[in-house]
Amino acid sequence: MKLTTKGRYAVTAMLDLALHAQTGPVSLAEISTRQEISLSYLEQLFSRLRKQGLVASTRGPGGGYRVARGLDKVAISEIIKAVNESVDATQCAGKENCHSHGRCLTHDLWEGLSEQIEEFLSGVSLQDLIDNQSVKTVSMRQDQMRDQRLVLHDRANFAEAQ
Repeated sequence: MKLTTKGRYAVTAMLDLALHAQTGPVSLAEISTRQEISLSYLEQLFSRLRKQGLVASTRGPGGGYRVARGLDKVAISEIIKAVNESVDATQCAGKENCHSHGRCLTHDLWEGLSEQIEEFLSGVSLQDLIDNQSVKTVSMRQDQMRDQRLVLHDRANFAEAQ
C-alpha cells in the first residue's frame, strides 16, 4: 500500500491553506515556500481541488485560494480522492486478479485494511487537524523559519545594493 506524493502534498497544502486563510486568500507561492512543494505541482493539485469544489480562488492583487467549505466539512479522504489518489492496499487495485488472473489468498485482508484506512480518513477533517496541538506547533515553526529566510534574503539584497 502506498499513498503517493500527490495525495500527501494535497493534504499538506490544504492544511496549510486552512491554517493561513484567516486573513484572506492564500497564494500558492506562500504555500510553496512554507511546505517546500514546487509551485507548478501545487498549481496542478489546486486545479483538481478547485474542480472538486474543495477550494475557491480569488483573482487579482491579494488573490489566492481559500477552503470552499467549513473546515469541519472537509474530510481528508475527499482531498485524496480529489487528486485522483487512492489508499487501496490490495495488489490488484480491487480487481481480484492479483494471483494467476484470480484472487490471491490475502485479498480480503488487504481489502479490509483499505476499508479501515478509508473509514479513518473519512472521519478526520481539516478542522480536526487544525485543533491538534502538534500541527499548530509545526505550523508556527514553519512560519518562523519562513520569516527568518525573508530577513536573510532582505539583508543579502541590502548588502548587494551597497
